[in-house]
Order: sequence, then C-alpha cells, then structure tokens
Amino acid sequence: MRSLSVAATGMMAQQLNVEVISNNVANMTTTGYKRRRPEFQDLLYQSQRRIGASSSDSGTVLPAGVSLGLGVKTAAVYRVHDQGDLVNTENRFDIAIQGEGFFVIDLPSGEPAYTRSGNFQLSPDGVLVTPDGYPLSPEITIPQDAVEVAISQEGLVAVKLQGQVAMQVAGQIELATFVNPTGLEAIGSNLLLESEASGPALVGTPGSTGLGTVQQGFLESSNVNPVQEITALIAAQRAYDMNSKVISASDQMLATVTQLR
Repeated sequence: MRSLSVAATGMMAQQLNVEVISNNVANMTTTGYKRRRPEFQDLLYQSQRRIGASSSDSGTVLPAGVSLGLGVKTAAVYRVHDQGDLVNTENRFDIAIQGEGFFVIDLPSGEPAYTRSGNFQLSPDGVLVTPDGYPLSPEITIPQDAVEVAISQEGLVAVKLQGQVAMQVAGQIELATFVNPTGLEAIGSNLLLESEASGPALVGTPGSTGLGTVQQGFLESSNVNPVQEITALIAAQRAYDMNSKVISASDQMLATVTQLR
C-alpha cells in the first residue's frame, strides 16, 4: 500500500519544517541572523496509464492517464536576506549594515568569512575584532589614546587623539556582496563562507554600487517574524497530524484485508 510510505515522507518533511522553524525562533535575538525557509518537491510518479498513450487503433490518445505520486522530499533550506530592524545601542563599535553587503572577517586559517553581525570590540592591540577575536578585514587599529571614534556611512573610520583637534583617518571598512548570497555556507558564530553556489565576493566601500551603507552605534536585529513563525508552526503541526492519520487509515485498511476469510 503506497499510502504508508507516501504519508511517511510527508511526516518526515513536516518534521524538518518544524526543525527549521525552531531554529528561527531560537535565533530571534541573534544579531544579523537571517531566517531560513524550507522548500519541498514532489517525488517521482508511477504511471499506470501514460498520458498521451494510444487508446485505440483509430489513433485516439489518453487525455489524462493515471500517475500516482510517491510522496515529498526536501529540495532546499533557503536563507531569506530581508533587512532586519536597526537597533540603537549607542556603542561606538557597534556597526549595522543598511542595505546589501557583508563585513569581511579574517579567520585564523587565513580564509575570509562574511557576516552581517557588526557587534565589534577591541583586541588588546586595539584592533577591531568580532566577539571571537577575529579581526575585521582590512584590519583597523584604534589608537589607545583615542578619545573619540567616528565611522561615516561610507565606512571611513576617523579618530580624535588626546590633545588634538583634527580627526585622523584610522582605516576604511569594506563590504562584500555576492551574486547569490543564499549560496553562502553557514559555519556558525554568525559567519558565512564563500561557495561555488554563491559566486566570488565583490568587495567595495559602503555606499558604492550594489552595496549598502553602515550605521555606527546600531546593530541589525534578526529578521525573524514571530507571528509568521508561529503561524508556520501551526500549519506544520496540522500537516503532520494529517499525514499520521493517513498512516492510521492505511493500517486499518490492511488490518481489514488480513481479517478477510
């Protein structure tokens, strides 16, 4: 009975759907997090009467035929890159991206990583780093005697030193963009890696063509909408229940057949 295996694929698909929703809800307060969305596809079909097959010697063909589906499968789990709300933190080293782009981070392996999380801090050497201590690329060093740090929307970092009036340039923040940002590989800690699906990184200054601007003293919050997630969770639960009822109905039908004498 195909309905048993078909309904089983439906239950597994909805289980994955709930797991994706739970990950979204768990990261509602994660800085720069982009919600995930699962996509499903139907499985192969078994044709008992092929569409368009000849139905008589006079040349008539079947207008519909009989094709029985074998269930559902997971096609992908997309990352939805909608802009999250900007939250004012009044921290001079918190930087939010408004628009397209990712901060470039240098990993200890020498490989670049990318993130939307701009909650930077200073290392013991005065270098702007992530909470894990990975430096921003290109590296920006804030002098120890700096009394003021200003970051323009174009990413220019300027500092005012003790006893001086004029601001001095300390570095330039650069952003990276991709043809297909959904293709970036997530490795945790709010970091993403370039992949063959994402295409190569296109690096430029904030505000240039195809790149957003940066906002000092702000952080981009998660773009998870709790109302949407709860609604999706209810729909997934109902779909799971319906598939389980199909299995129960199929089991009862098999039991009826085995009791025939």
